[in-house]
Amino acid sequence: MSVLALIIIGAAAGLVATRLMQLRADLLTTMAIGIGGAMIGYGVLRVLLVLTGMAAGFVGAVLGAVLLIWIWRHYIARD
Repeated sequence: MSVLALIIIGAAAGLVATRLMQLRADLLTTMAIGIGGAMIGYGVLRVLLVLTGMAAGFVGAVLGAVLLIWIWRHYIARD
């Protein structure tokens, strides 16, 4: 994410967040809250995406292994 996008999105998010939380703050404080929140949210989202990505990879590996065992039992290892 570019710095300019972080500032614009952060400022907008700060405005929305201060209104939702009913916090009275000046423009600079509102922007700082929004930019800080955007950086925290970006970090948390990246961690969650990595964790769910690893979990999805694990589930995919298990399903692939189950499919391979099924193929082995039905087509290769005929007893």
